[in-house]
Amino acid sequence: MKPIFPAALITLLASQAFTYEREPDRPNLIFVFPDQMRSSMQGFLGEEPVMTPNIDRFAGQGLVLSQAVSNAPVCSPYRAMLMTGMYSMRNGVVTNCTSKAGAYGIQLKEDSRCWSDVLHDRGYNLGYIGKWHLDSPHEPYIVCSNNSGDLKWNEWTPPERRHGFDFWYAYGTYDQHLRPMYWSTAAVRDSFKYIDQWGPEHEADLAIRYIRNEGGKFRDKKKPFALVVSMNPPHMPYEQVPDKYVRMYDSKASEIQAMFSHPAVADTSDRWGKYFRGNIKNQLAMVTGVDEQFGRILEALKRAGMDKNTIVVFTSDHGDCLGKHGMISKSNPYEESMHVPFIIRWTGRIKPGKDDLLFSVPDIYPTLLGLMGYGGDIPAGVEGTNFAGLFTGEPGVSRPTSQLYFMTDAQLYNPPTGEKGLFLRSGERGVRTGRYTLSIMRGPKNKTTTFLWDRKLDPMELNNISYANAEIVKELVERELIPWLKKTGDPWLE
Repeated sequence: MKPIFPAALITLLASQAFTYEREPDRPNLIFVFPDQMRSSMQGFLGEEPVMTPNIDRFAGQGLVLSQAVSNAPVCSPYRAMLMTGMYSMRNGVVTNCTSKAGAYGIQLKEDSRCWSDVLHDRGYNLGYIGKWHLDSPHEPYIVCSNNSGDLKWNEWTPPERRHGFDFWYAYGTYDQHLRPMYWSTAAVRDSFKYIDQWGPEHEADLAIRYIRNEGGKFRDKKKPFALVVSMNPPHMPYEQVPDKYVRMYDSKASEIQAMFSHPAVADTSDRWGKYFRGNIKNQLAMVTGVDEQFGRILEALKRAGMDKNTIVVFTSDHGDCLGKHGMISKSNPYEESMHVPFIIRWTGRIKPGKDDLLFSVPDIYPTLLGLMGYGGDIPAGVEGTNFAGLFTGEPGVSRPTSQLYFMTDAQLYNPPTGEKGLFLRSGERGVRTGRYTLSIMRGPKNKTTTFLWDRKLDPMELNNISYANAEIVKELVERELIPWLKKTGDPWLE
């Protein structure tokens, strides 16, 4: 008997069923990223006296990308690149989402096709816990501490702007770590709640409940899930950490003291040297607290019997200079700011080890979808590279020779000329290769300053060698930087 439907219609119906029915071999995803954690704050590297037993153990089970960076090392630009797979000029989030930036429409676009939208359409449950920071505050402003000054930071994300996340327990940006605030899935803008518990611990508690899913309260157990846990610490203020983690570093006093001799903070009378000394112990304690909560999430996944079919990622949105190089934190091309952890584990599918791949933030989106079996769903506008084949051992995967660095000059939003686009042609652009970091800073009237560090000979990045190495600068600009600027549609090139 011949089919009563045309073949094309049968194909269409089959593809729709494929979209919404679970495929047994498709993995879950857990993506954990604390805010402002530099790469060197991983104990297994031996670079700082930090205690991270769970991250260390996890590193032995997964693939460590030892040269991963945050291309625009500040919160909102990273998060927009993560969600869209596009660099900042394409996705429009060129600086932090604040009340000032909101006047220029700087926030994640509602019609952006995020990786979470793709997974939602493929039948996944999606959960987001913690810091979002992709919506610009608007009047009437939410009454909270992060909105108490002239510049407002915190905003509610309405359901239509959550990009497929059906379980929501989040905030825009709020830095009272010992008493955080959250909007739940069904909450309206004025119904947030405060929690008297350290943020990472509370978020890990909820992540564990999401994984266990007792009574099917959090998700449809017949569907795979993707869960993001976005912790705020070790972001400032550094004193916002439980005492139990600080006390753990009493035994590390001599090792912490040795950190004070770093050339960038060795001057005891210098403002930034004092800043480093006053905060490093608490910052290390924060990382140990984050490590403990990450370990609890991993243990819950194991106890639920889902650890072998769940891709787990641990990374950070950017690092933190903590006073080194005279920098309070991020938004600069130094390693402490750009260089971030990135460890991915998929038991039995990704071979544990270490790789010096020059991995960038927009690469996360296509690589995860590629690993999860949805490489064909990656939108054409995604600018990152799908490295799923490299992660799973396929031969012949092309490797990049550099990573783009990008920062706008947020002080030039509203220049005297009234030219709104001027700040996009100012700020810094540069590249990071396996050996060199180049940054060109452009200010008003096109005045430029060039920085070049040889990280092989000068790993602390103390000596700007650009003036004595014009040929290296020229080669990096022509072979690496200009192609990046053309690819990303950057008006800075003009």
